[in-house]
Amino acid sequence: MPINVKLDDLLHERRMTLTELADRVGLTLANLSILKTGKAKAIRFSTLEAICRELDCQPGDILGYDGE
Repeated sequence: MPINVKLDDLLHERRMTLTELADRVGLTLANLSILKTGKAKAIRFSTLEAICRELDCQPGDILGYDGE
C-alpha cells in the first residue's frame, strides 16, 4: 500500500511507548498496534485528532504517501 504510517518514529522522538499513547487516546493497544504496523485499512478522524493532540503533531507527520 502506498500509504505509510510513521507513528513509530514519532513515538521514539517523543520518548513515549505505544501503551502510553493508547491509554492517553482511549484506544486498545491492539488497535493502535495495527495502525502502527500499517495494517489498518482506515482511521477515524477523531482517532487521528486524538493522536495528533497527544503527540503535538500534524496528520502529515503520521501518514505519508509513497505512490508513483
